[in-house]
Amino acid sequence: MSRWEPDARGRLEQAAAELFAERGFDQTTVADIAARAGLTERTFFRHFADKREVLFSGQDAFQDVVVGAVAAAPGTATALEAVAAGLDAAGNALQGRASLAPQRQVIIDAHPDLQERELIKLAKVGTAMAAALHERGVAEPAATLTADTGIAVLRVAFARWLDEGVARPLPEVMRETLGELAVLYEPVPAPARVSLP
Repeated sequence: MSRWEPDARGRLEQAAAELFAERGFDQTTVADIAARAGLTERTFFRHFADKREVLFSGQDAFQDVVVGAVAAAPGTATALEAVAAGLDAAGNALQGRASLAPQRQVIIDAHPDLQERELIKLAKVGTAMAAALHERGVAEPAATLTADTGIAVLRVAFARWLDEGVARPLPEVMRETLGELAVLYEPVPAPARVSLP
């Protein structure tokens, strides 16, 4: 086996995705993944702590992109507009993984421990967004409320995107889902009074 391993991380991710789909998550070992990728187990562990982490690779980079977009929003942007910029960045980042996203989500949905890990990682992104809003001068509880709202929008939009077969660009689905929040603040018309004879 060659010492030089071009795109070892990508090869391991692809091999894991294929094997999880063919055999199932529980039946796939790290050795299986490494062998499918044409690499060693040692190389696998240079890139990932365990096979679960293959499903969550790039989480730190994803968080940096989202938080960077919140921080870089124009100074005149409201807290929600800054979070919307973060959601746009999240949509663009996740769009690049559209081919693996549905398969990945099926695996996560089938395993409670993976669902928990995903929720923990999303909570970390929310906490980081709230910190970025603090840096922009947004006070509490507005910073946390807005960041947590952004995470809720991300989760709902991502699920919609998968349900639609990843046919539309995810940033578009993110913006549409965020826009639906406005409906919550529209006045509800009073019921018409019925005159009794």
